[in-house]
Order: sequence, then C-alpha cells, then structure tokens
Amino acid sequence: MSTRETDVVVIGGGHNGLVCAFYLASAGLKVTVLERRGVVGGAAVTEEFHPGFRNSVASYTVSLLNPKVIRELDLHGHGLKIVERKVSNFLPIDERQYLMTGEGRTRSEVARFSERDAERLDAYGERLDAIADVLREVVLEVPPNLVEGGLVEAIPELLKSLSLSKRLSKLDLTGKRDLLALFSQSAGDYLDGWFESDPIKAVFGFDGVVGNYASPYSPGSAYVLLHHVFGEVNGKKGAWGHAIGGMGAITQAMAAACRSKGVEIRTDCAVAEVLTEKGRAVGVVTEAGDTVRARAVASNLNPKLLFRKLVDPAVLPADFKERIERYRCGSGTFRMNVALSELPRFACLPENGDHMTAGIIMAPTLAYMEQAYADARAFGWSKQPIVEMLIPSTLDDSLAPGGRHVASLFCQHVQPELSGGRSWDDYRDEVADLMIETVDRFAPGFKASVLGRQVLSPLDLERTFGLVGGDIMHGALSLDQLFSARPVLGHGDYRAPVNGLYICGAGAHPGGGVTGAPGHNASRQILRDLKKSLR
Repeated sequence: MSTRETDVVVIGGGHNGLVCAFYLASAGLKVTVLERRGVVGGAAVTEEFHPGFRNSVASYTVSLLNPKVIRELDLHGHGLKIVERKVSNFLPIDERQYLMTGEGRTRSEVARFSERDAERLDAYGERLDAIADVLREVVLEVPPNLVEGGLVEAIPELLKSLSLSKRLSKLDLTGKRDLLALFSQSAGDYLDGWFESDPIKAVFGFDGVVGNYASPYSPGSAYVLLHHVFGEVNGKKGAWGHAIGGMGAITQAMAAACRSKGVEIRTDCAVAEVLTEKGRAVGVVTEAGDTVRARAVASNLNPKLLFRKLVDPAVLPADFKERIERYRCGSGTFRMNVALSELPRFACLPENGDHMTAGIIMAPTLAYMEQAYADARAFGWSKQPIVEMLIPSTLDDSLAPGGRHVASLFCQHVQPELSGGRSWDDYRDEVADLMIETVDRFAPGFKASVLGRQVLSPLDLERTFGLVGGDIMHGALSLDQLFSARPVLGHGDYRAPVNGLYICGAGAHPGGGVTGAPGHNASRQILRDLKKSLR
C-alpha cells in the first residue's frame, strides 16, 4: 500500500473522464486518471469479440462528439478519422417496401408514401435545427444552479440565467412554442402533428426511444428525439458517422492527448472509496489499498454508483441521498455484436448497396415501438423487439477478415432489471436468439450467416461498464433529470454536495452520448474553484 499526491484525481477513464483530465492538465495541473478495467475508454472501446472480428463493444456510432472537443484535443492529429454513412437510415417495412433517408434521398423516398409529408420535410428540419442550434450552444456551458444563501451567492447564477435567456431570445415565437413542445410532449405526438405516413414517423421517432426505456408516446420522449439531432460529423450538422477502428479509436486518441499533457493514466485500478476529511473530498483509496490524495476529485461514474458505493453516506445531506436513491436509470437496452460470413439480404432490398452503411431500423411503425415497450413492461422483453443494426465493416475493412463483416445490434426494449426475481444471466441467450430471429424476419438467411456473437444484457452492461441498469445515458433524460436538475436540483453545476468532489460524466449536463461535453464543462468548474482556493 502506498500514498501518492496529485492535484486532481479522476475516477473512471471513460471519454468524459479523459476530456476532463485533458483540460485540467492543459491548465497546468497534475492529473491522475484511475480506470477499473484494463483499457481506457469506458463504454467507447473497440475489442475483438470473435477470432479475427473487432467491433465497438457498447457505444457504436458517432455524431454527438463535440467539435470543440475534437479540435482542442486535436483528436484527428492523434489518429482519429471519422467517415459519414452513405445513407442515414434504412427502414425495412415488409417484404416489398422500405424507406431510405439521407442527403439527396429523403424527399423522394418519403413522397412514395405521402407527397404531403415530403413537402413538409424542409419546414420540419428547419424548425428542429433552430432548436438544435440553441442546444449546441448550451451543451458546453455550466447550467445555472439553484443556490441557498444571499445575493452574493445568487448573482453568478443569475448571470448564467441571463445568458441562457439571451440565447433563447434568438428564437421567434414559433421557435419558442416548438421548444416547449419538444420538452413536454411525446415524440409520437410531436411527429403526428407533422406527418401522416408511418415510415417517416418511425425513422424520426426511433430517436425518441433509443436508449430510452419508454414508449414513443411517453411524455418527454420528444426531448430524447431532440437530444439525438444536435450532433454533427465533419462539420455536417445532424449527420452520423463511423470512427475508423471503432469507438475505441476516439478514446485512444483522447488518451494520447491526455498523455501529451502529462496526465497519468492507470488501468486495472479500481477505486473503492472517496476519501473525505472534515466533509471535504481529499482523494481516493483504491481496491488495492493505495491512497491518492488530491485537491479535487472528479467522478466519471453514474451518480448512483458514486454516491451509493464510494462516498461515505454520513457526509451526504439526507434529502440528497433520497433523491439519488430515486434517480432513474435503465435504458431498456440489450446490446449485441455479431460476426457475419456475409452481408444480410433484406427481403425488400436484397442487393448490396449504400443502405448497408446506414442505421438499419427494424421497427416499422410507432405502434410497433409502443407495443415493444408494453411487452417489455409486462413480460421482461419485447416479443417483437426494436433492433437497430449497423454494419461498420462496410465503411471500415479493419474490423473483419476479407469478405466477412461485423454488425452492431442495438436492441430494445427489455426490462433493466427483470421482474419476479429473475436474473438476466438465465435469460441472456434466449433473448439474444430472439434478437437474431427478429433480424432474420427482415433479412432471411441472417441467422445462418452468424459465425459468432457477443451478448450484453443490461446486467452485463452494468457489470462491465458501470452502466447502472444498462443505462447508456447514466440516467433517464427526463425533464426532472436535465440541465440544472441533473443529477439533482441544486447540484447541476457539476459540484457534488461534498466540497472538492465533482461529477464529470454523463450523469451531469447535458447527459448521455459520446459528447465530451460533461468532461469539458466540469473541468471549467474545477479550475474556477481551485483558483478561488488559492486566493
């Protein structure tokens, strides 16, 4: 057992922890990152899951990674290359019909189902983009925080509120009404107000349930839809892409950027306890019994893990502890990676083509998605699940042997924790078979082409990556868990209720996705506080 000292210790080497560490080290601080697993990257890693086949194990596609983070960490200079999908989305409907969306395609494709919907696409996109532009500005800012005390304490938060108000004032009355609708309505209700044909509502509505254990008609799911459209790829707003080498290429580039600034990254180094003295975080103790003392501690963990497992409950306010107990996690996600002998052949479009590079959504209507959620609530998993499949080897031949392919299956809905005392360890393979058979219904012969598979139930995602309940977002993106209220109202500024302890992961604003924004924002707050402590 040993004792070491640093300025800031970061718990968890996921992408936000690395981003936070980079900015802190760039400001001249000595930073140590401690990662429980043998590789940095958290859920954004690339690993071999079947002999000769590699894939992004959990997180699987790129859009939300903030361009400022990419630029300032010089991720491209550290080897990152991102390519855009040739088609955005492909929706097989039945044996004959499909919808394909993407640049130069969407209008004509939608017109096959509804000329009225095709004519409304531009207005829909323009109005959604207006809201997304405001969101893009807000994601890299520390939210106004509800504080107790007098005017002196309140003034900085009032100034933040004025800044936010100024941004929102850029929206005209129509935009403000759209903003209200997107934060309060369901994705289904919002889309029903725009379109009449099922296929385009299904493609857009999928963004309202991805990583969200909810029906597309659940209030608040419209915001989840919005959360998934504020990204960009190589300067193209709203686009989705693939990191060559998989998602691990992103976090390996981040780790290289960190090391270039002197950050110490220690893997196979799990933290057992946040060390507190006189109510202040002063470092951590590892499971090996080593102590790392620090002026500040930044946690990239899900808030439930941090405050229920690592922090002495005696130093936490009672109401805060109660709120963390009620903090909702569980995204209804069942994740699979499969090795394929050949590309799938969809009954509605059997030939190989650009649609193979798309996000392939097997959920043809909002009603199908709603039933999938109802089934999961009643039985534990959907009888006809929602499956999004990506085949990244169509864009990146480094992932599979020649002529072979890998596919990512992002599957919903399943109960985050099975009811009736059942364990996911007992039902993992049964549900995995169902997911493969679901794809086979749309692409006959798919099941026979599977050479190997990696299956991650919600329990596996929690055990492997610390995603509580398999929640890829580190907590539901509901109105009471967003912005200044993420994770708990009064602590939306990345500061925990323990002095010197900060949240730098997706459990803080702006939430989930591979954005880098929470790490960026938390670093600013930490630097501001450490400068004050030296005065």
